[in-house]
Amino acid sequence: MECIKFNGINMAQGVCDLEVPASVMNGAIAAIESGKNSYSSCEGLVKLRSTVADKMSTFYQLDVEDANIIVSIGATGAFYSTCLAILDPGDEVIVFEPFYGYHTATVTSLGCPINFVRLQPPDWSFSLKQLEEAVSEKTKVLLINTPGNPSGKVFSKDELTQIAQVAQKHNLTIISDEIYESFVYEGSHIPPMSVPGLEDRTITISGFSKVFSITGWRIGYAICPPQISQTVAHFNDLVYVCAPTPLQIGVAQGLLDLDQEYYLSVQRQHLKKRDQFCEVLEQVNLKPYIPAGAYYVLADISNVSGKTDKEKVMQLLQETGIASVPGSSFYHNTPSSNLARFCFAKNQAELDMACRQITQLAEQR
Repeated sequence: MECIKFNGINMAQGVCDLEVPASVMNGAIAAIESGKNSYSSCEGLVKLRSTVADKMSTFYQLDVEDANIIVSIGATGAFYSTCLAILDPGDEVIVFEPFYGYHTATVTSLGCPINFVRLQPPDWSFSLKQLEEAVSEKTKVLLINTPGNPSGKVFSKDELTQIAQVAQKHNLTIISDEIYESFVYEGSHIPPMSVPGLEDRTITISGFSKVFSITGWRIGYAICPPQISQTVAHFNDLVYVCAPTPLQIGVAQGLLDLDQEYYLSVQRQHLKKRDQFCEVLEQVNLKPYIPAGAYYVLADISNVSGKTDKEKVMQLLQETGIASVPGSSFYHNTPSSNLARFCFAKNQAELDMACRQITQLAEQR
């Protein structure tokens, strides 16, 4: 609302401004026109689940069974159904922070305490000692977000191997949110389920909202170990019934038609936008923590006037017309911080305008 009030540029909300691929749109339209408008199974259409399995094989050399893939209402729906399936009130969950608010809100709503492990800038590394200390007899799940929102953290093979050792030692289940898997700029995306020791204890969450720019379609999925896939499907049925049938068909068509060059193009476009926006932030002395993945950047706003980060982001909005999110939104016990999150996944014209308006901040000062 404040962004609209100032006729500003919304770099607060995580909406990707890519064009929807024609094959995705045409596949959904054809499905609607041919009458495929009824329920699908609660697990999702076989066509979509098989194309997801093919993607996992092609991109990551992982052998995934169709029966263990559950399609849901976006990645958030897949995450919620998964949490309902494996968590009981009182079970503890470990979450790395800065965190994505939907993750913590979902876990808390189920009556599950959260133990936080803080990632440290500039590379958002974690302490293995702190991770071990976060585990108790009640800990059941360790949540990973890679690439991460808001930090852009991409977990390395070494880090995931350390996590695997902790998970094996304490018999933890890993939930890995990988919705930004196609947006990696430093290194490469490594699915935790590909790491020795995590194969049978990882639930992978992902979807198509970002990479196909269809956030309103709500098509996501969970890849589950065989022993819990039907339980996740049961809760998906109970809460959502099923994902929209024609939209599932559109996404499946996109997966079939689009080759790896499409995904490389998405990565290149956003790498260029990341570099452009971060360079401007450097110029105006809003130091960015360069993200290795996703399409957000956390920047140091300590030089902006205001007593709290909320006051500082409002000051930025007033001075530049750019809306951002205060960093304290991503921490559990930080009443204020000197961070703000910007989303740089804007169309090129809007990003150029945002860069010009932020550059004026330095000129004003």
